[in-house]
Amino acid sequence: MSRLGVFLLSLLWTLMAQALPTLQASVDRTRVEAGESLELTLESQDVTQFGKPDLSALEGDFEVRGTRQLNSLHTLDGETRASTRWIITLLPRRSGSLRIPELQLGQSRSQAIDLQVMQADPSRADSASQVFIEATLDTQEVYVQAQAVLTLRIYHSVSLYDDSNLSPLQLDNAKVEPLGESRTYEKEINGVRHGVIETRYALYPQQSGSLDVPSLTFTATAADTAQQPAGSSRVGRQVQVRSLPLRLTVRPIPPAWPANAPWLPARSLSLEEHWSPDPASQQPQIGDSLTRRVTLRAEGLSSTQLPQLPATEIAGLRRYPDQPLLRNEISERGMTANREEREALVPVHSGALALPSLEVTWWNTREDHLEHSSLPARTLNVQDNPALSAQAPVGDSSGTPSLLWPWQLATLLLALTTLLGFGLWWRARSQPAVLRAAHSGPSPRTLLDDLKRACQANDPQATRQALDAWARQQPQTLAEMAARFVPLSDALDGLNGALYSESGQYWQGEDLWRAIGTIPPAEQVELPVSEGGSLPPLYPK
Repeated sequence: MSRLGVFLLSLLWTLMAQALPTLQASVDRTRVEAGESLELTLESQDVTQFGKPDLSALEGDFEVRGTRQLNSLHTLDGETRASTRWIITLLPRRSGSLRIPELQLGQSRSQAIDLQVMQADPSRADSASQVFIEATLDTQEVYVQAQAVLTLRIYHSVSLYDDSNLSPLQLDNAKVEPLGESRTYEKEINGVRHGVIETRYALYPQQSGSLDVPSLTFTATAADTAQQPAGSSRVGRQVQVRSLPLRLTVRPIPPAWPANAPWLPARSLSLEEHWSPDPASQQPQIGDSLTRRVTLRAEGLSSTQLPQLPATEIAGLRRYPDQPLLRNEISERGMTANREEREALVPVHSGALALPSLEVTWWNTREDHLEHSSLPARTLNVQDNPALSAQAPVGDSSGTPSLLWPWQLATLLLALTTLLGFGLWWRARSQPAVLRAAHSGPSPRTLLDDLKRACQANDPQATRQALDAWARQQPQTLAEMAARFVPLSDALDGLNGALYSESGQYWQGEDLWRAIGTIPPAEQVELPVSEGGSLPPLYPK
């Protein structure tokens, strides 16, 4: 018992340690120049913690310039949560690889963050001016439609009013995408502290040759540092600076690129596949809905440049695609594009269904060569669904000899029921015709009205229930009616798409109701005529 008690105590201690709230740490950028400041953000959602984080571990490699605290409330899934953030301005004391260590608040500890502090450029132009602007490109040469990052930094050693303005960047032969909002920090140049306003753009040249980036104009009002009389209004001087123009060399599509593939120049590209449920762990059955999500991720491209992925067109597998989800992620290297395509796949017969491999061809701009990213082929082993089986198997396929007496008993019962039916038919010849008893359930007219109301309400779930109830009172099954009437088959495919799609589709029931109302009557099957003439009527007059 003592060992069990120690084990339970250790397990409880582990669970309590895992349940302790964590202190989340993040920085506005991980690459800075010597003399530049950065912002460290610490966030805690533990309302039981009081006080401030212990920043003593930062004193070795960083100078803490300032700290401000923000308290906020936000609602997630109907639950209101409180959070506290501390925004800490740090100035690295040296260049090279630095690490922001783990910081502690009560029992919570943040994760460590690695930084790269580069040497400052001593030959910076106009560094003696109070306000100057600097424009740089992350590369001097790119392929057509590939990404180049333009960075504009406005340095000011005097205070600026909030009327600053930067002229818009307009290029005739390139697409321009802003990389997030402008960010501000501090940088020390030749012993003078400067404020920095940084703005970045992603450029995508649309034709080969050279791309000229024009100079941009920054206009602001600088505060006058002279002594102002008491009670007088603030005065300032107008400041206007311009950046130097830049030129970017744009290379054409290389000859090694295949002519039938869409041009995709990226720093990296990956394909990911997710299934729900996973067919590898749970074998699907006929009629099951499998959701397949394929994500294409490319660094150095915009989401609008990503091509549509090949559709899953497999015999025996019905496909109901959703609208693709496009999004862009912004990082220090620029933009990363994401395209997610989701589809519902419904097997319609059993057996092995082979899904081919999925391949995307792209050009690696980092290593300058052709590459292929692919998803491997997959086989779906679809099992029979007992709930959808039309009839049971006739014999035993295992080869085991079956007993004879069940067949003999079935033959005897069939003969007795045949004789009984013939006797009732002979007796009915001498009886007057009677009306068939009314059904205990709803009338066909009521079921048709229910189906009409569900179609007009555009409700796929209610329509499916009303359709099944109506079809049970018809002389033919729903599948037989759809097989001989194409508009009904198309309308049923649209209804199944709305039912099986994971994200849901806006379904219109007008086509299904129109198809129900125009179903042609089934062809009459003529009974064979005996040698003595036609069969006698069932109810003679």
